[in-house]
Formats: sequence, structure tokens, C-alpha cells
Amino acid sequence: MWWFQQGLSFLPMALVVWSAASFVFSYITAIVLHHVDPLVPYISDTGTIPPERCLFGIMLNVSTFLGIATMYVRYKQVSALSPEKPKILRLNKLGLTLGWMSCFGLCIIANFQKCILYYIHVLGACLTFGVGSIYMLVQTILSYLMQPELHSKDIFWARLAVFLWSCSSILSMFVSSVVLYSGLYGQNLVQKLHWDSQERGYTPHIISTVSEWSLAFSFLSFFLTYIRDFQKITLRAMVSLQGQTLHESPGSFRAEEQALLIAGSI
Repeated sequence: MWWFQQGLSFLPMALVVWSAASFVFSYITAIVLHHVDPLVPYISDTGTIPPERCLFGIMLNVSTFLGIATMYVRYKQVSALSPEKPKILRLNKLGLTLGWMSCFGLCIIANFQKCILYYIHVLGACLTFGVGSIYMLVQTILSYLMQPELHSKDIFWARLAVFLWSCSSILSMFVSSVVLYSGLYGQNLVQKLHWDSQERGYTPHIISTVSEWSLAFSFLSFFLTYIRDFQKITLRAMVSLQGQTLHESPGSFRAEEQALLIAGSI
């Protein structure tokens, strides 16, 4: 059995691979059609103009559902491992709420393009990366509280390192974006898809775009740390038959069952 066939490890792996592919495919399409510059454009810029916009939106919507499923399985796992620890259970519920808010933000990013509905797109980015970073922090704290009985120290340090990586990327992107869009380098830079290296504002633009790509891949790296945990989870469906036919109501079936029991006892 391969490692990705063990338990539910395929779920975080599918999330990471599919999300990375959505960035890469839309980037390649935008470059081939000369819609953006090859040197580190904004991720959102690679999903602004059709046809890459359609590809970007569809693939990120799938990533949203994969993220929701992955976070829910993680929530159920922590709940099962620490059923009698109120502090961990409260943090676990908070983490699930924050994680689903981050997924909703990703859905907004996928369906509201930066050059068309800028402020809604920024709201989605704040939910995805801002709230998502808090989700990463909560999961890192949970990993700390659950060691060494339920979590190894290596997993905790790996998640802490990725969380610090994402925080540094957020800080770098925020500062460079504030400088870039402060008005010192011109107006309507949000609509600008092509940059010349000799233009004013090119340096903060590059710092901002590199920080955004770094932030995106820090999130994907965080979900890679779930793979070993998910290898210990199996999914099983239990079927409970409520009637002998498809048109029978459960109540009538129970009545017939009770009648058969009474008849049998007589």
C-alpha cells in the first residue's frame, strides 16, 4: 500500500496538489496568451481575463470544498483524541470556525476578480489569508497541547515554522502593498497587469507579488503536515435499514416488527 493510500491521507494531499495546480495552470495560460508578465505576477492577475479566469474560478471552487472536508476531518480527529479536555475542545471548535471562514474567503477570491470587484476580492483575501493564519495558529497551539502523548514534537515545530513563514509573508505583502498603492507611483495600479522594470513602483510591486506567492505556498505547506495524521483515520459508512420496501415509512415498519415479535412470543 502506497503512503497516499493509507487512511485519509489522500485528502490533504489532494487539497495541496489541486490548489497548486490551479495557480500553475492559470499562470501558464495567462503567460501563453500574454495577459500578464512572466516575472512573478499577482496570483489574482493570472485569473482576471478569460479563459484563465474560468479555469482559476472552477479549480479554486473545488479547492474550497477540499479545504472544508480536510478541516472537518481534522476537527473530528482532535475531538476523538481529546474527548475529556475542555480547553482543547474549545480551541478545536474555534479552529473549525476559522478554517471554514477562510474557505469562504477562498470562494470569494475565485468568483470575484480583482480588476472587476476589487474591494470584495480584498475582503476574500483577508478572510483567506488573515483568518486562515489564525486557523494555522490555533492548530499549532493544539499540536503543542497534544504533545508528546498524541503529537510528536517534530509536527509541532514544523507547523510553528510554517506559521511564522506565513506571518512574515503577510507582513511583507502588507507593507509593500501599502507603499505601492499609496498614490506615490500613480493611480489605478489595481488595473495594471503589465509592468516595466524601469517604472517607478516596480520594486514594491515585485516584493508584493513574491510575498503573495510565498504566502500561498506556506498555506499549502501547512496542510502537508496533516498527511501523517490523516494516515491514521479510516472512513466507514454504516447503513441502517428502516423499512423492507422503499415506499414504507419507518413507523409502519417498526409496527410490523413489533407485531411479529408479539406473535412469536404467543
